[in-house]
Amino acid sequence: MFFDVGNVKLKNEVKEYYDIVIIGGGPAGISAAIYAIQGGITPLIIEKSLDGGQMNLTQLVENYPGFLSIEGAKIAEKMGEHAKHFGTEFLYDEVKEVNILNDEKIIKTFSGKEIKAKVIIVATGANPRPLGAEGEKKFAGKGVSYCATCDGHFFKDKEIAVLGGGNTALEETLYLSKIAKKITIIHRRDVFRADKSYQDKVFKLNNVDFLFDTQVLEFKGTNLVEKLILKNLKTDEIFEKSFEGIFVFIGLKPVVNFIKNIVNLDENGYVLTDKNFMTNIDGIYGVGDVIHKELRQIVTAVSDGASAASHAIRKYFN
Repeated sequence: MFFDVGNVKLKNEVKEYYDIVIIGGGPAGISAAIYAIQGGITPLIIEKSLDGGQMNLTQLVENYPGFLSIEGAKIAEKMGEHAKHFGTEFLYDEVKEVNILNDEKIIKTFSGKEIKAKVIIVATGANPRPLGAEGEKKFAGKGVSYCATCDGHFFKDKEIAVLGGGNTALEETLYLSKIAKKITIIHRRDVFRADKSYQDKVFKLNNVDFLFDTQVLEFKGTNLVEKLILKNLKTDEIFEKSFEGIFVFIGLKPVVNFIKNIVNLDENGYVLTDKNFMTNIDGIYGVGDVIHKELRQIVTAVSDGASAASHAIRKYFN
């Protein structure tokens, strides 16, 4: 069976063996596929949802070289088309587990497929932990963001909220404080969980207010988010507050369930790699947001994927 993706015809089937299987079809995985093909190996990408991964949830991208401003979904589409144009095969499925038998890696998916590979490149990323309040999903990418570096500049001189009380929330507040007119940090507890050094810096900022003991009940708006429905946990008072943007920083969760018992992880569950993006297991690489790293951006994910695939080609196939 065949189906069309743009002008490219793809088989809706996969082989039993690939030299390289890339798990995750975001920018890191797609970049790895392109560089693998340039090295003479045609890989398989296993992606559970859309080409480009979480780029599809970003309203605009303005820090990727070559594009002054581009919709996240559009650059995701372009990357997917690029990989398919050069022959990358895609399987839209989710990996359930990975096992190792001698030099082969055995990949099992939730749909029941079993695929063998010599090399695996793990590019499954890390999902922002959603708050789970009503309306949050509706306004994701429409005024609700999970990345200050990605989206902060869209809120220049605007009044925004930051949800969370850990290191990430306060660190990102410091970044956003140089952009936004006013920030209100909303936290369920009566004290922050963040390190004292972050707290000291945030409390000194002139454009930051605080709402402690406050729970977010609902995100509201029309086309874009406009306000939050809040509850004071000490008085049970329910009230609303208007914002032009809302940043949710209650943690990230790397997608490693299928491989967490095989490769080494750090204390937060991120995959540990060396300078060539190899894990502790021969033939398994980690790239992009799923690994322990300082900066998680499209441009760094693309670099990771290119480096890992190039190293794999030299090490295993030359």
